[in-house]
Amino acid sequence: MTGLNTLLFLGLGAQELLLIALIVLLLFGGAKIPELMRGLGKGVKSFKDGMKEVDDEVKKDEK
Repeated sequence: MTGLNTLLFLGLGAQELLLIALIVLLLFGGAKIPELMRGLGKGVKSFKDGMKEVDDEVKKDEK
């Protein structure tokens, strides 16, 4: 069993994730982070919509 400090996210520990979060905060500033996350969410939604369209086209061609 792994220790409490080791997270199952790409094998990164809590200290590494904290360091990455601190670097992101320093680079982008606190006000810019929500805007970046909003953009990331829109990108994921757009990707999912595109995948759904492809699945619909494949199902339509199978009929």
